Amino acid sequence: MAGTEVSSYPPLFRNGSIHVGVVGEEEEGLKVAAGGGSALESGGDRLPVMDLECMEMEKLREVCREWGIFRLVNHGVPVTLLSQLEDHAKRLFVLPFESKEAIFTTPVSYFWGSPALNKSGVALSQTPSNWVEGFNVPFSQLPLLQTQDPIIHSFRLLLEEYGRHLSRIARTLFDAMVKNLGLDPKECRSNLDESTGILRVYRYPPRLNNDGLTHMEVHTDSSIFSILNQDEVGGLEVLKDGKWISANPIPNTLVINIGDMMQALSDDEYESVIHRVKVAKERERLSLCYFVFPEENTIIRSSKYRPFSYNDFRDQVQKDIKNIGHKIGLERFKIDGGDCVCDQ
Repeated sequence: MAGTEVSSYPPLFRNGSIHVGVVGEEEEGLKVAAGGGSALESGGDRLPVMDLECMEMEKLREVCREWGIFRLVNHGVPVTLLSQLEDHAKRLFVLPFESKEAIFTTPVSYFWGSPALNKSGVALSQTPSNWVEGFNVPFSQLPLLQTQDPIIHSFRLLLEEYGRHLSRIARTLFDAMVKNLGLDPKECRSNLDESTGILRVYRYPPRLNNDGLTHMEVHTDSSIFSILNQDEVGGLEVLKDGKWISANPIPNTLVINIGDMMQALSDDEYESVIHRVKVAKERERLSLCYFVFPEENTIIRSSKYRPFSYNDFRDQVQKDIKNIGHKIGLERFKIDGGDCVCDQ
């Protein structure tokens, strides 16, 4: 942990060896899908690459069907902006833990131990299940972050600029996916609502023991899709054909993950990618991940699922996390599947 004040970490993370109850690939609901695959496939980076400036529609269709994740190049986000965001995030993360809890409450909130948050940015579970801390940034509320602190003020301005780029990228990708699926673009417009966009700024502290646990447990994203920018440390792993594949960090590229809402919209033609984070035990990892959702009350209609809104989905996910400790997700809404809580 050289170079980082230990007092900046949540207390449970300070000796780097506390078992925080990460479920890993045995998590209920993903155990079967993961097929028990624990080996990490060796070799070079295999993620498919898409070019935002020259979108190959047929390739995009194939990548969404076969992978559910891809690397994006020529995305138009300045390298200097990404570098400045990372620098500011590091300066804020090294603040004492108690200071972060006191300063970041609303609209930007600080969390640790679990990325599962309610609408106010508060962790749903009081039992730490992931070796991570972070800032939750709802872009629509970012102008409410008023401060005299020059670092936080500058961070807000950088976030606002980054948010504009993310909205542009999200709309471009979504419109292309909708076209490939043969869906009506006007009817689908509310299925991606840029005002729902949130950014999670994550820091993964080092783990000094070699217990094989993940820094973030196996999961799928609830969003339409997510847009990830990760530092040079890496650690993202995706499940492909029963094997875990490293999504190695490559400078000036973004990683796009298909989420649950896009899977439902596509009638399961596109699959929400199963992934996790495992970081080398001596390294600290930083990443920024953007999530965007449908309008809360827009009804998602699919031949595979009963009609539901994202509001219904989120409420059910939060209920499951509180009651049984983990997300079940789309299975709750599947026709002839789990208990559906959506309005008919």
